[in-house]
Amino acid sequence: MQEDIRPWGARLAALRAAFPLTIPILAGFVFLGITCGIYSISLGLPWWIPTLMACFIFAGSAEFVVASMLTGAFNPLQTFLMVFIINARHLFYGISMLERFRGQGRKRPYLIFAMCDETFSINFSAEVPPGIDRGWFMTWVSLLNQLYWIFGCTLGSLAGSALALNVEGISFAMTALFAVIFIDQWLKDPTPASEVIGVVCALGALVAFGSELFMIPAMVLILICITLARRALEPRLMAGEDAAGDGAGGAEGCEQAGDAR
Repeated sequence: MQEDIRPWGARLAALRAAFPLTIPILAGFVFLGITCGIYSISLGLPWWIPTLMACFIFAGSAEFVVASMLTGAFNPLQTFLMVFIINARHLFYGISMLERFRGQGRKRPYLIFAMCDETFSINFSAEVPPGIDRGWFMTWVSLLNQLYWIFGCTLGSLAGSALALNVEGISFAMTALFAVIFIDQWLKDPTPASEVIGVVCALGALVAFGSELFMIPAMVLILICITLARRALEPRLMAGEDAAGDGAGGAEGCEQAGDAR
């Protein structure tokens, strides 16, 4: 009987460790989800569309774009390219999380699917307490953040259906979100070199290709530059993580023990 209880005890312990770190995301995702829901309803979509997108797309900025495309002519290729461009940054997140996702078994597909900006930020930088299974910690962070987004989108769509609201300028909320995320990463990063590379590459691509076509060239340039600078950046990043505290070492040990099981 104890063998059946212990896994659930480990999962609940991981939930208790993960939940406090997601509280700031709760406030942001509920507000932005309401924004997305109201915006979708303002386009004439049924109330359940934002909830469905939150469950199966779960990519905030892309959902705004998809909502607007659902009201136009059916063009799956254009939709695919637009969503790919918007979420191409997740390619870099995935590279950074390869080691952390290794050995996670059945949890891995969902961890990959649910890796949004905020979830990546927590799972990449959080110091998992000793004795807490890292795989379940990351899973709870991912699931909680998606549930916050689903709740916000549903609440916004229901409110938008019931009330006549003025949504002019509401899409700027996503721009503000990304600006805050960038500033937060700049302040936390032990060396701002990667942020500087991103800004310089984006500006260069913007000048060279224009505002309509610069996104993919910018991503390619960032990938090339980060790859070339990897050997120089990694020692500084590792030194910054080591200086943050000894808790990470214990967490890694716990992760290896969980993988061995």
